[in-house]
Amino acid sequence: MPTTTAASVIRLVEAQRAIEGDGFVVRRPFPTAALSYVDPFLLFDHMGPVDFAPGEGAGTPWHPHRGFETVTYVLEGDLEHRDSLGNHGYLHSGDTQWMTAGSGVLHKEGPSVEVQRTGGRTHGLQLWVNLPAASKMTPPAYQDLRAEQNAVETREGSIVRVIAGELFGLSGPGRTHTPISYAHVTLDEGVSVSTALPQDHTVLAYAMTGAFRVGDTDVDEGVLAIIEGDPLTITGTAPRSEVIVVTGRPIGEPVARYGPFVMNTNDEIRQAFVDFDRGLFGTPLPD
Repeated sequence: MPTTTAASVIRLVEAQRAIEGDGFVVRRPFPTAALSYVDPFLLFDHMGPVDFAPGEGAGTPWHPHRGFETVTYVLEGDLEHRDSLGNHGYLHSGDTQWMTAGSGVLHKEGPSVEVQRTGGRTHGLQLWVNLPAASKMTPPAYQDLRAEQNAVETREGSIVRVIAGELFGLSGPGRTHTPISYAHVTLDEGVSVSTALPQDHTVLAYAMTGAFRVGDTDVDEGVLAIIEGDPLTITGTAPRSEVIVVTGRPIGEPVARYGPFVMNTNDEIRQAFVDFDRGLFGTPLPD
């Protein structure tokens, strides 16, 4: 039966500092020693905000992935992506890069060449979404979603943007293998927005800036809220807050992971390394 109890926070997870790639600092609610993953989500990284001086921009070098999808959303700044499929794109404020690693791909990402040369701000979020066993070896794919493609509604004291799935009465453009919803909500202090939630989904909410309240629980910047119940009401508790809301249908399968590979068994992880060493993920392409 559908849940009819208003949503509430069942757990708060404070993001931990981590360093990625060439020295890019992120705030990471999971995976950490305290929380490995929240099915179907494997990783949740808050990138920045950081202001790079000229020549200081840091990203990630070429590296492989298999068995899941990476979703990179840019709140501020300019990021650049390249992969072994030949995809090359730039992400600007409000844009999303959705990469299905599937059977295997190499990619690199970081501040654009221009930001690395002149300096600038980077602020965004990267989410890893697991793939079910039946889809782990699907051919790699890439979606480049522009900010103007997002479903947007501006209300008094709030802006709601939906990137994928259905939330807040809006339907986003992202195409997903694992059913998820993804929204970015901007709230003034004291303003509330509400939404029905997809049935049987994991529900997460995170303040990239500012703070918010769900039920009787306050959630500060850099803290992830794991939520149960329906409907969900979020109230801004800072002068201006940028809140990410994601939901996903749990897969309920074993998770075997090592670095950039996420499969169902350790044998499949070992095979991923063999395939990578054999060059089956492609080769880095020249800049």
